[in-house]
Amino acid sequence: MFKKIGIAILTLFAIVIFFGTLSQALFHSSASDLTVPQAHADATVTTDHPVTLYIPALNIDAKVQQVGLTISGKMAVPTNYTDVGWYKYGTLPGQTGSAVIAGHVDDGLALPGVFINLDQLKPGDDIYVAMSDKHTLHYVVTNSIAYSKDADTSTIFNDKSGKLLKLITCTGTWLPTQSTHDQRLVVTAVEK
Repeated sequence: MFKKIGIAILTLFAIVIFFGTLSQALFHSSASDLTVPQAHADATVTTDHPVTLYIPALNIDAKVQQVGLTISGKMAVPTNYTDVGWYKYGTLPGQTGSAVIAGHVDDGLALPGVFINLDQLKPGDDIYVAMSDKHTLHYVVTNSIAYSKDADTSTIFNDKSGKLLKLITCTGTWLPTQSTHDQRLVVTAVEK
């Protein structure tokens, strides 16, 4: 009888841990959650948009979702861990300014997300963005910088120094109480 009670308690404990972990994975913050400057929050959406992101050096061939803002005014993130999200109220890839694309580093259970190896990109690496009107843009990586998750984002969203692509994912230390990492990795590439 004590054996059956012990098994029942262990089973109940395992179920509680499973559902706790599952809820953390499903509601895991991540990739971007950067505050967006107001000028971008009020921008309008264009009909042309990116549909696929290719990064040969990382073997990434990802569908691009169009993302907007969360209720708290931060950039939304993709709805899954294999796609990336283009900030649709910002710069369109191919135009002067910062076209911002975010992707998850993992799925909250430590399984790899689309940008798990984003930190391995180096200056000179190629990035391609296929657009909905069937043309493809070619970008070349110039640098990577880690920012605090609470950093001023104007340098990310408002850089008008060229036709830029900014790829964002989580990095740094995991903050369990906030269900996110303490930094964001931003890879900048310029259109070739």
